[in-house]
Amino acid sequence: MGSWDPADIRRHFAYQRGLDAELAAAGELVETQGLGGRAHLVTGADVAGGGGLPALAGYRIVDVESEERALQIAALAAAGPGPGGAPLRGSVDVRRLLTP
Repeated sequence: MGSWDPADIRRHFAYQRGLDAELAAAGELVETQGLGGRAHLVTGADVAGGGGLPALAGYRIVDVESEERALQIAALAAAGPGPGGAPLRGSVDVRRLLTP
């Protein structure tokens, strides 16, 4: 997003906040967070980082009745507007939380 026009960034965040509001109203939103700053990857004793790739910009945790609904929500998130208002069509990783 570093090269995006400020209006495009505002439009994108407004879309995502609207999606969050819809999910909250439906009782499906558990948590959502945007992530910022530099990423660091730590593996054992080796440390790779100092800038890292922006592979994870944020996340949502939803509580839904089916995998199909989780995939629908992911598609909505991926369709958020990008530069010029066109759908971003970004990648969204969908996973089940491991719970005890």
